[in-house]
Amino acid sequence: MQNSLNNNIIDNYCDSIWVEKGLSKNTISSYASDLRQLEKWLAVKNIDIKSCSEIDLNSYLAEKIDRGILASSINRTLSSVKGFYNWLAHNNLIKLNPSELIESPKIGRKLPVNLSEQDVEKILNAPDCKTLQGKRDRTILELLYATGLRISELTNLKLNQVDITQGIVKVMGKGGKERIIPVGETALAWLVSYIDLVRNQLAINEDNLFIFLSNKGKQISRKVCWSLIVAYSKKSLENKTISPHSLRHAFATHLLNHGADLRSVQMLLGHSSLSTTQIYTHVAKERLIKFHTKYHPRG
Repeated sequence: MQNSLNNNIIDNYCDSIWVEKGLSKNTISSYASDLRQLEKWLAVKNIDIKSCSEIDLNSYLAEKIDRGILASSINRTLSSVKGFYNWLAHNNLIKLNPSELIESPKIGRKLPVNLSEQDVEKILNAPDCKTLQGKRDRTILELLYATGLRISELTNLKLNQVDITQGIVKVMGKGGKERIIPVGETALAWLVSYIDLVRNQLAINEDNLFIFLSNKGKQISRKVCWSLIVAYSKKSLENKTISPHSLRHAFATHLLNHGADLRSVQMLLGHSSLSTTQIYTHVAKERLIKFHTKYHPRG
């Protein structure tokens, strides 16, 4: 009974922040998962989630650290927990906030996987474009690299978000913020060809407006999209396994390498803070140093 009440409270909290902050369904789902894991851990110790103490939360986080969970994952969990208890306190459902004084573990800045332009070219050429699936996959890869879209933004992309004439896509990113991204001639050609020649053969329901479809004619899932990108990277690159985010990293880094300014890259990526985008300058700077060392007479 108590478990059911706690699940209702967690659901109410998630519904509340979904409305107030306009977060994506994936983010809300992650928050709910974090809180339910905490609720189960507390239940084993006969502690109600609304009655736990700062010591209980610290013990929970310490166990995660002992299991080797990455600091970045623990920080996400703590963010979920802090948001939840702030909401409980704000709505007078608890008297004291047990998470208020808990600090996040420090994490080092993780640099993206370094993909050269040659690496990307190999990945783009990996699909067998003699098949419908291969043509679809090539279009997915081209569009990810050409636009820097997040994987969820690509899988949720609909036909009415693409302007073929102007060569742009309109994307609703994190926090419900819309941004407009140029596609580029090469990726646009693949996209037009896919929509005209492939998508109609995959589509089963005319009401389905999603651009990228599975072999069963439904919206392609994040999991399937992720798997195919990993498979093509293993096929084409010997020592690197990438993710969809790796192509987003490559998009940003290669723009900076060719002279794009940081503010423009920030807008294209949909980052709310310029500091988030600055991680890509470290990769670009590293390449410039190697270039200088190799070619300058006094390098």
